[in-house]
Amino acid sequence: MTSHPTSFEARVRTATVADITTLVHHRVEMFRDMDEITTRNESLLTEASESFFGAAVASGEYIAWLATASGAPEHIVAGAGLWLRPMLPRPHAGGVSTGMEGLVANVYTEPGWRRRGLAALLMRHVLDYAREHNIDRVLLHASEKGRSLYEALGFVITNEMKLAAR
Repeated sequence: MTSHPTSFEARVRTATVADITTLVHHRVEMFRDMDEITTRNESLLTEASESFFGAAVASGEYIAWLATASGAPEHIVAGAGLWLRPMLPRPHAGGVSTGMEGLVANVYTEPGWRRRGLAALLMRHVLDYAREHNIDRVLLHASEKGRSLYEALGFVITNEMKLAAR
């Protein structure tokens, strides 16, 4: 995989099933940062995320990258993941695309480690993987705080909509 510099020395590795607790922690904290989690649904989110990541990481359906400071490899400070899924056939570049698409998920940096380029570093690993594995389409849902990073990496706003909560 390509090496990407940050504003300090960081190491990036691929997550394993042994990292499920960290992936769940990042997911819960990401939603907490966006004010989308309540005391009532936190335990439900934690339980559902443990189940999802346990199966999806083991099967290769979800690939995640974790960043550590080079001097403390046991201390994970950021992460990002890519959920792979078959894509419905769709027009693409004068032909038809029938391959895989990836949904970027769980981009999270611990508060004390923010503004050091870790999210950008991890996203470059995600995008390198997508390119190397011919992932036809990469999508994400951006928070307001993350939007400028994703736009700088080439993501554009699309016509996607969602059904309002009932």
